[in-house]
Amino acid sequence: MLALVAALLLIEGMHTAELLWLALLTAAAAIATVAPPGHRVAHLGRAAEVLVVALAASTTDDNFLVFLPVPVIGAVLAGGQRAAAVLLGAAAVVLVVSGASEGVLSDRGYLGTCLQWLVLAGAGAYQAAVLQRVLLARRTDETPQPYVEATRLLTQLRSVARQLPGATLDPGGLAEHLLDEVRAMVPSSRGAVLSGSGGGRLVVLAQAGVERLDWETALDTESSVADAWATQQPVVSGRSQARSVAPSRDISSMVVPLIAGVRTVGLIVLESDSAGAYPPPVLARVTGLTGAAALRLEAALLFDEVRSLATTEERQRLAREIHDGVAQELVMVGYGIDNAVAALPDATAAEEELRILRAEVTRVITELRLSLFELRSEVDRYGGLTAAIADYARTVGASAGLRVHLSLDETTARLPAAVEAELLRIAQEAITNARKHAGAENLWVTCAVDPPFAQVEISDDGSGIGENRPDGRYGLAIMAERAERIRGRLEITPRVPNGTTVAVVLGTAPRAR
Repeated sequence: MLALVAALLLIEGMHTAELLWLALLTAAAAIATVAPPGHRVAHLGRAAEVLVVALAASTTDDNFLVFLPVPVIGAVLAGGQRAAAVLLGAAAVVLVVSGASEGVLSDRGYLGTCLQWLVLAGAGAYQAAVLQRVLLARRTDETPQPYVEATRLLTQLRSVARQLPGATLDPGGLAEHLLDEVRAMVPSSRGAVLSGSGGGRLVVLAQAGVERLDWETALDTESSVADAWATQQPVVSGRSQARSVAPSRDISSMVVPLIAGVRTVGLIVLESDSAGAYPPPVLARVTGLTGAAALRLEAALLFDEVRSLATTEERQRLAREIHDGVAQELVMVGYGIDNAVAALPDATAAEEELRILRAEVTRVITELRLSLFELRSEVDRYGGLTAAIADYARTVGASAGLRVHLSLDETTARLPAAVEAELLRIAQEAITNARKHAGAENLWVTCAVDPPFAQVEISDDGSGIGENRPDGRYGLAIMAERAERIRGRLEITPRVPNGTTVAVVLGTAPRAR
């Protein structure tokens, strides 16, 4: 608009006075533009624009009125509709007063031009206000508050989950079903379904073949697995995608990405011990299954992640409440008992009772601290399942005076995060039972993880599980529920010559197909 005013003035021949007014208007416009919206300096800049335009129009050239809608509409866009009305009123007053002093108020041309631009500025301000309200309403509708949106999505998820059969939200079950379906369609000697786990690695959800394999799960290596994940395109190769398979000329491998929308959810890996086993027609048949399978797998993985996040947050909340509430109060009770013992040096009977009570309070505080440690224990993304179980066993063993014997065997491949969390909780429950109720002196912890297979075994040399054990069957029922949730098997057997062995096994022994 400044350029338009300057052009109009040049066409009619710009004079020194008009050039001065144009410079003042440029300075005022610069102040109003540079100042933060809504700031007092911005308001002063717009008022200066209106004042300069009105004075210049009445004293030199009415072409300056072309710029009048700019400060008025700018005030509306900054959220000041009342300020825009004030600016219009001020412009009208200055035009009238200045026009009267200059003797041009009786000129109908001057009055018509002033009225025309005042009306145009007012109409522009009104349209800007209407447009602003519409855009704000649309933006509010499209981007609701995060918690409102989260509530809506979780409600939908709950409704959908209730309508689906139980196994359809289990990533491992879906992966096994997909692998069986694909292997029934095309020839293969072995295969696997991989999914992302973060940290630049994949996890093995399911595999099939004569023996378990150490599949390539790193995404920063030169492999068909990494290429298919990065390009979202199927890759056929003459090399095996398992590190434990010896190189051979008679191997064909096919890696097909599972894509949901624009996101890669997982990969199907198939291998055959014959060259050229996966020509384009075979590849096309497999890719035809991946669309629907990817959507089902993504839904299951998201549901698993939401459930895991909710469980973790609840455990942390409980840990904070116990630490800040009951634990602190028990510590204060212990201090009170210590003070009472110090104040009763001659009351032997009372002193003995208080010492017994103090020992019991100390025991309860120790139990609470171990419970807090259990609640806060999680499988680290980089440490792995065996590291988390070993850390818990060492801590509990040191607290209870148990000798802990560890046997750990974990491959570089990882289980899904939700499965690792459930296995950790089962191990914690078994270790806690051995510490609290078995009266054991030794604890043996054995972990073998070779995804999708895993076995965690906890043994003690205590009194064994009897009908009248204080823990009853509640702890065993919890472990059984957790094992069933990840499609594992819980095995509880007596240990020879004494004690108990609790084992959870995930997956089955390799079998020929």
